[in-house]
Amino acid sequence: MKMDHSHMDHGHMDHGMPGMGDGPKCNMNMLFTWDTTNLCIVFRGWRISGTGSLIFSLFAIVLLTAGYEAVREISRRYDLYANKLGEGRRSGDDLTNATDESSSLLNPGRNAGRVSEKQTKTVKALLYAVQVFYSFFIMLLFMTYNGWVMLAVAVGAFVGYIVFSGSPPTKTAACH
Repeated sequence: MKMDHSHMDHGHMDHGMPGMGDGPKCNMNMLFTWDTTNLCIVFRGWRISGTGSLIFSLFAIVLLTAGYEAVREISRRYDLYANKLGEGRRSGDDLTNATDESSSLLNPGRNAGRVSEKQTKTVKALLYAVQVFYSFFIMLLFMTYNGWVMLAVAVGAFVGYIVFSGSPPTKTAACH
């Protein structure tokens, strides 16, 4: 038995919710476009309303993406630092095994290596989490499918690499 539901009104996503239906809606595209009419970038409040807001937004996207490259470089440098600390601990280096004025009976210098390992791992995990969050945010920017936004992401990656990178890229661009 087949039921006919064509006469029913399903509300079409209005549902009488406050704020819905007021003012221009965000234009969501799932196909590549250069159109910026009612373009919202990630948030409903980040709306392109004219040429000025488009230029400001594209500049902000370049800065955001360049900032991602800064975080990647900070992570690379911290990895080098942590590796040097690890090598020092393994070789019995004076930096990690010597007791000094900061050592006490409760916190002898020989235990400093273990604390440092835990601290470096925590910092590395925090930097990784920031990178993952940041990369997914950039992915959301790219997923506007707007050519201008996509170009701004690419320009930001270029600028960020030129400004912040002191080493060759260690991995390809990815969400994480």
